[in-house]
Amino acid sequence: MPPSSTTEAATAADWDEQFAALCQRRMANGGKPGLASAQDTAGMNGLEMMQAMLQGRLPFPHIAQTLDFGLFEVAAGRAVFQGTPQLMHYNPLGSVHGGWYATLLDSALGCAVHTTMALGYSYTTVELGVHIVRSASARTGPLRAMGQVIHSGRQLATAEARIVDPNGKIYAHASSACLVFETKPV
Repeated sequence: MPPSSTTEAATAADWDEQFAALCQRRMANGGKPGLASAQDTAGMNGLEMMQAMLQGRLPFPHIAQTLDFGLFEVAAGRAVFQGTPQLMHYNPLGSVHGGWYATLLDSALGCAVHTTMALGYSYTTVELGVHIVRSASARTGPLRAMGQVIHSGRQLATAEARIVDPNGKIYAHASSACLVFETKPV
């Protein structure tokens, strides 16, 4: 996966500041946790839906509040999420739970795939493979999961993602396969 402009010459403080500004803009546009209705998304393709969520015109998922992460950037075939591991994300052994990494990666992977969906199509994850290569902690600071579509076809889409810190150090990486299907008209 090519380096992202979001990881070049940045610090944890820069990432925190960028994400706070994004969240503030999203909230100013009405962004809140919830579920988008079929009426809210009528006429939108996948990229348009993700852009509307990023701008606060569509609600963001509740899980983003629970695990303290959120959508940071979208483009065709690409999605970036930012999250900061906290003590509430630890497992009983005293490290960040694998589910935190998996959820952050699955979000970047799935939303990257979502940006490639044509009007009237959706997807569901059928396989997710996660590799945690470095331990994160509450002291790590912000991390970004960058997802990129490898293939998006009529029935199958594949993507890869990695979690990195502002220095580009990799904490985890993943791949996903998604089933693509036509949705029923509203």
